[in-house]
Amino acid sequence: MTHQLIESLKQIFSPELVVLILGSAPVSELRGAIPVALLTFGFSVPKAVALSVAGNLVPVVPLLLFLDYVSKLLMKHPLGRRFFTWWFERTRRQSKLVERYEVLGLILFVGIPLPITGAWSGCVAAYLLGIRFRHAFPAIVAGVLVSATIVTLMTMGILKIF
Repeated sequence: MTHQLIESLKQIFSPELVVLILGSAPVSELRGAIPVALLTFGFSVPKAVALSVAGNLVPVVPLLLFLDYVSKLLMKHPLGRRFFTWWFERTRRQSKLVERYEVLGLILFVGIPLPITGAWSGCVAAYLLGIRFRHAFPAIVAGVLVSATIVTLMTMGILKIF
């Protein structure tokens, strides 16, 4: 997350909305939103986590419900085909855990805060592996909560992984 991007967003939106936007964005998700909320804006932990999790969950229902339709529609065009082929192949390579353990794997896939994992990729993995909405949605929510806990503890310096 570049400092310039945060500064630009702060000029336009309230700090709360910046955190929601970062939480819902496919690259940053809550992995970017929580540190910004805590370290840049000085939010309390409950406020930072609540806004970041809420933002991260905003795209989940539309992705789970409409990814099939939107991807098929956009894959009719060369740019859309390139994008979705890249995104789906990348997610397939990373989703062995989901393939093997299904719903539990989906929770772990979303919950372990690594690059190429998270709610967006979890929705794609659920779609590609045929995990139904009624199972995918609660698993992704659980994974987001696990990820929020890990990222918060790491941001506060309580959990040191590296």
